[in-house]
Amino acid sequence: MSERSRHRRPATFKLDDPSVVVMDPEDASRPLRGTVHVTPEADPAMLPVPLEGPPLPTRRRFSWGALFWAAIAGLVLLGVGLAVTRLIEDLYARSEGLGALGVAFALTAALALSAVVAREAFGLARLAAIENLHLRAIAVLANDDRGESRNIVQELVKLARRNPHLARARAALQGHADDIIDGADMIRLAERELMAPLDQEARRLVSTAAQRVSIVTAISPRALVDVLFVFAAALRLIRQLARLYGGRPGALGMIRLMRHVIAHLAITGGMAASDSLIQQMLGHGIAAKLSQRLGEGVLNGLLTARLGLAAIEVTRPLPFTALPRPALADLAKDLLRKRDADE
Repeated sequence: MSERSRHRRPATFKLDDPSVVVMDPEDASRPLRGTVHVTPEADPAMLPVPLEGPPLPTRRRFSWGALFWAAIAGLVLLGVGLAVTRLIEDLYARSEGLGALGVAFALTAALALSAVVAREAFGLARLAAIENLHLRAIAVLANDDRGESRNIVQELVKLARRNPHLARARAALQGHADDIIDGADMIRLAERELMAPLDQEARRLVSTAAQRVSIVTAISPRALVDVLFVFAAALRLIRQLARLYGGRPGALGMIRLMRHVIAHLAITGGMAASDSLIQQMLGHGIAAKLSQRLGEGVLNGLLTARLGLAAIEVTRPLPFTALPRPALADLAKDLLRKRDADE
């Protein structure tokens, strides 16, 4: 408005009132006396908004190490094939029945190997699809793409089709598929509907594994038993979390998951808990109430919980946006509460 109109008392005007004049901010002409001058301001929604794009994929290069191991695997397969062929020939030389039995065993082994390879390939493809969903969801949260968000929701519904506990959530999401909802809001809605019960079960699995590790390592007489049990419990926990969120990892899939989990731990702070958390849990009078073995058991339980939280981040198909991320402090409280109850 003009300088004179700024001293007016508050009043209301209709836009179709002839005394209301809309002026261009760059117009330097003098308006008529007795009119109300309105100068439109820039719409903040039309201003450019910086968006953080998804990380660029790393460019794959030729690997001599991969070529070496592929050649070694080929030589091993050729050697095994020649050994099996000579064995069958020797069996036929001794007896026709033994030769036929050897062929039957070889065909059975080949069929089983084909099934194992197919299962491993399916598991790796499933893990890759979940990882791709995670990255696409991050991109939609940044660029608010409505069409891509609908595609992600449809893939999430297919991924959760075999979970009967998510039937109502799947129906609710499919009911909102045709609604006018922004892309980022659709991703948040899918997270609230589908991920909330899964996150609750994942927290229960991590808490149970941490309590089990804490108890066993506290009463175990050997350090080797502690190491083996913690390793087995970590593998079991990662497999359970992957299956909970829709993955079906085999042996190769577990190796890939372990690499991702360890890489995530290295990025977000390493294997050990922070000094403040250890002081909070094991210090300030709590360590005085526990023996040395009990203190080691609690610390091992905390490390297992830390590993479980990293596995949730890796195996979850959607990033944490609408739902709170599970915290290590909450799991530590559950662990100490369980320890006090056992005492």
